[in-house]
Amino acid sequence: MAGSRLHRGSMDLKSVDKLLTTTRAVRKRLDFDRPVADELIKECLEIAIQAPTGSNAQGWQFLVITDPAKKQQIGELYRKSFYIYAAASAEQPARRGSGEEHLAQMARVASSASYLADNMGRAPVLLIPCISGRVENAGPMAQAGLYGSILPAVWSFQLALRARGLGSSWTTLHLRYEKEAAEILGLPEYVTQAALLPVAYYTGTDFKPAKRVPAAQATFWNHWGQRQP
Repeated sequence: MAGSRLHRGSMDLKSVDKLLTTTRAVRKRLDFDRPVADELIKECLEIAIQAPTGSNAQGWQFLVITDPAKKQQIGELYRKSFYIYAAASAEQPARRGSGEEHLAQMARVASSASYLADNMGRAPVLLIPCISGRVENAGPMAQAGLYGSILPAVWSFQLALRARGLGSSWTTLHLRYEKEAAEILGLPEYVTQAALLPVAYYTGTDFKPAKRVPAAQATFWNHWGQRQP
């Protein structure tokens, strides 16, 4: 027991847990008019590259976009893709059993998502995390290994931003126009773009944990469909 207390006391769990449970996808609360210093981005990236990576390959590359013209071009690709996605989603049948609270929450998400789509190019910084390699025709193991070598670093980057009063949002819809984005930014063919993150200070005071299905409802033990005894 004493050893357990010592281990738990090695970090301020309250602060760590707050960081992990309140790092939200920030859209409407991004401050598009407040500049973000390059040094802050570099500081957060130094933290990001401490994340684990498959075989310690460290094949990550981060494309930081601050040029207004290029931000506008990438933002327009994202906007076009978003409205194609939104139109297709509107034609899908509503999920069964969706209560009023859930529907209200989804309406808020849709509103904030469209706001971000219309303003993506205004973000002070856009970040495209990349990884060396392509796996379009590879099997599940290669695909999981490739993306598993970049996603932890990006999440660490987002956590580092949050701790410094900045917000971000993981988006992927610009990948509908991946080749066009690569041409605008000069990306070589062997590089995979994993996402597009707008980065900005956030407005307001703080964030709360989101309403989620309890972990126990999404967890099986030892065999699919088997709950903990």
